[in-house]
Amino acid sequence: MIKELKRFYFKSKKGIWHLSPKVKCKYSWYGNDYGGFYVCDEILGENAIVYSFGIGLDISFDRTMIERYGCQVFGFDPTPKSIQWVSEQVLPDGFTFFDFGIANKTGYVDFNLPKNPDYVSGSAVVHSDVDSSKKVSVLLKSLVDITESLGHQKIDVLKMDIEGFEYKVIDSILSSPVEIDQILIEFHDRFFDKGIECSKKAVQKLSEAGYDIFAVSDSFEEVSFIRRDLIK
Repeated sequence: MIKELKRFYFKSKKGIWHLSPKVKCKYSWYGNDYGGFYVCDEILGENAIVYSFGIGLDISFDRTMIERYGCQVFGFDPTPKSIQWVSEQVLPDGFTFFDFGIANKTGYVDFNLPKNPDYVSGSAVVHSDVDSSKKVSVLLKSLVDITESLGHQKIDVLKMDIEGFEYKVIDSILSSPVEIDQILIEFHDRFFDKGIECSKKAVQKLSEAGYDIFAVSDSFEEVSFIRRDLIK
């Protein structure tokens, strides 16, 4: 029912076709209905490096990546409830968790907690689902600083579900020297008055940097990009 409501919401908005796939490749859904993304299988090999920004209370995407391909998955989330939840899980081999998030620069920021105390996801930006009067200080790091500390020069898959902050960090990701094959983003248009315009600009930036859409979820939120030079 929730998925159908999301689908209705997005189909009722004008300009949705900026999310239409531009290239073709073989892909599969990784994770459950709530926390999954489409991944292009044909260029994914064993021991691929996966960065998973935004864990929440769900590592189904990360587990599937490890189970199917033996990927090395690095998960990141500064959210207090997420950090607690991860600490209580039996994590799969190949999954490493860090209790900080991604930003355009490294430093501590005010992190807005959800309005509903039963919810998990906070955000580094103010939007309709968070309470700006309820904040905690969290550490965020730039992609350059993260990859340098972990010794990675290439990321096979970068997944980002960071509750509206994706619009703030795309430029720094694209300008980083690290090579990224696939970028998977959950766009949070619904949180902002001009959210659709934000997503349009983000898609345009990714296109100009050489990334095209190859798959979109039924809700039109999870959008998968691939370097177009990898598709023959």
